[in-house]
Amino acid sequence: MAALLNLSLSQVRAAAETPAQAFSLGLFVADAKIAASLDASEKGCLFSVADVDASLGISGNRDRLLAALVNLLHNAFKFTHAHTEVELIAYAEGDHVVLDVRDNCGGLPPGTNTSIFQPFMQAGDNRSGLGLGLSIARRSVEADGGVLSVRDLPGTGCIFTIKLPRRQLH
Repeated sequence: MAALLNLSLSQVRAAAETPAQAFSLGLFVADAKIAASLDASEKGCLFSVADVDASLGISGNRDRLLAALVNLLHNAFKFTHAHTEVELIAYAEGDHVVLDVRDNCGGLPPGTNTSIFQPFMQAGDNRSGLGLGLSIARRSVEADGGVLSVRDLPGTGCIFTIKLPRRQLH
């Protein structure tokens, strides 16, 4: 398992060496919506994606950031209660762009808010993965100057947030 983690992290580091490019947040969110739609239909959940201001841009390794966002959406559908809603909301907040993934999983087990980002950590009952997704997603977001965090809504769900520097589109 350690070898798998090291390989995955090496791939993230290699991708980090790719020069950052500015791109449209709206098109980025549209691609994430397409990638996550199958998970939504398989789970029988409503997937809502808020409209995105067309002038908003971010920069970084687009593929790596998209993989991080899609991982958050995949987890949201994996853990949310069937026939509930998962939301993707992207908006500007000062000099940053924020992407929120809100689910209806019932909330995190007590004391796991920070540990869920550790490699091989699995906090929920569904242990079908390796417990690497959130760790890799966080490192991917951080590689482009962003922050990945979670807010627990006990009894309701979670909000995973990616916060990245806002960029001008030309």
